[in-house]
Amino acid sequence: MAERALELLNLDEDENYLILDIGCGSGLSGSVLEDNDHLWIGIDISKSMLDIAVDREVEGDLVLGDMGQGMPFKPGTFDGAISISALQWLCNADKTSHNPHKRLYKFFSTLFSSLTRTARAVFQFYPENADQIEMVTTQAMKAGFYGGIVVDYPNSTKAKKYFLVLMTGGAAPMPKALGSEEDEKRISYIKKREMTKDCRGKPLKKSRDWILAKKERRRRQGKDTRPDTKYTGRKRSARF
Repeated sequence: MAERALELLNLDEDENYLILDIGCGSGLSGSVLEDNDHLWIGIDISKSMLDIAVDREVEGDLVLGDMGQGMPFKPGTFDGAISISALQWLCNADKTSHNPHKRLYKFFSTLFSSLTRTARAVFQFYPENADQIEMVTTQAMKAGFYGGIVVDYPNSTKAKKYFLVLMTGGAAPMPKALGSEEDEKRISYIKKREMTKDCRGKPLKKSRDWILAKKERRRRQGKDTRPDTKYTGRKRSARF
């Protein structure tokens, strides 16, 4: 899920970024960021989980904090943010002093401030019902974000996943969700090709396989991409 969240951030593959991991727990999602050569800072309300992350010797810096009390970072610090299975906890009132609407707004408004003006924040979460989805999205938009919900595999009971994709730089096309019949065929093909690639090593840069992989990533990010044809990756003949 962290890999999918990172994909939805729509970052430039050739650059390294500073990412905020919200509800980082023991640092498992941070390890995905490390594997993709990004720097990260994690924040979590559980000291015991952060202690596990320290024992695992994760590379990211760790902060003990409650999402509902806001993000304690300077404006424009992060190039993006991800969160796996944490956002739904702000929808509950665990204490009599907790107001879910106010805590969500406090969280989103301070997160908005801590991101750059071209950044995205992606939350994988488990809403209980449509009312929770509306409450979360309303407070996010009130804080200045644009975006919405991406539902991967909407027709599957087990594989269905909700992602809240937020943008700071204005309205933009939403990423395409996974799970359409066309997507499943394409993913099956890509997985088969990647397994073959692992046996042979990475494809050569600018080769047909390399180009197909790049185009597939663009499609999953919701970007306009030319269709694959028999001419994809074929060298053009010189013109005189």
